[in-house]
Amino acid sequence: MSDIITSDRRMLELIQLAKTVAQSKATVLIQGESGTGKELMAGLIHEGSTRSHKPFVAINCAAIPENLLESELFGYERGAFTGAVSSKAGKFEFANGGTLLLDEISEMDVRLQAKLLRVIQEGEVDRIGGRKPLPVDVRIIATTNKNLADCVKAGEFREDLFYRLNVVNLTMPPLRERMGDIKILAAHFIETYSGQARGMNCITDEAVALLDSHSWPGNVRELENVMERAVLTAKDQKVAPKDIHIERTGDGPNLEMDKAGWIPGRTLDDIERNVILEALQYHLGNRTHTARALGISIRTLRNKLADYRRLGIRV
Repeated sequence: MSDIITSDRRMLELIQLAKTVAQSKATVLIQGESGTGKELMAGLIHEGSTRSHKPFVAINCAAIPENLLESELFGYERGAFTGAVSSKAGKFEFANGGTLLLDEISEMDVRLQAKLLRVIQEGEVDRIGGRKPLPVDVRIIATTNKNLADCVKAGEFREDLFYRLNVVNLTMPPLRERMGDIKILAAHFIETYSGQARGMNCITDEAVALLDSHSWPGNVRELENVMERAVLTAKDQKVAPKDIHIERTGDGPNLEMDKAGWIPGRTLDDIERNVILEALQYHLGNRTHTARALGISIRTLRNKLADYRRLGIRV
């Protein structure tokens, strides 16, 4: 199966649920911010199903104009429109017997949503300009970076299609809510991009602390890009703070490094304290949720906060 690198309890529960539902024919809706690994989770479901030997076909509904998306999904017959000089099968036909991933389903035009609903209900697809429907056996997995229930309320998404897709719902947590995964993901990306020749296989505690200080609006994808650059530019066998280049967008503390790669005036304890207090604020003072997001025990968090109060820091 596709590897999803995590030690986070919530993510492990999602993976287990995905493996459980993989054996069924149920449609799956995967929601979550961009970069959280929705397509990877979809691949895991396909690989764990009885359809794993059949095609896994993905199409990005947001990247294709409406008039082209219809022909890409459902196909067309020769002469159906200007330029249709030959017949062409759509993604549903290519995915027959396997799985079709509809990426960013929330961006699909309402008119196409109605046609998609009919395919799911009837198990057959009508090519543009076709004379009769063609039977298809396709397992649908849909992903979105929006709350699809909110899209329904706003009249942007068909309610009946939402219920057809939302048989099994998997919501991917953002990286800022699984902070314990940052170190193991960073190590994984170092191994991925360094290669055997370079022998780079670790990261300094100071560099990990710098990664922990960022809120990662681009999630795992952003972390992967940062680590790829770090591996390519690092001159030593360990990734250090001087190798970490993060674009700041006002989402977290501004930790500007000097030419040596260090953070002026900031110790490792300073960075750790800042991360903990920001996480506590993000979770509205809920210590249980904060500890879980940071990957530490509630007792460790309680002791840290007690230490901060003794230093006169308001928590």
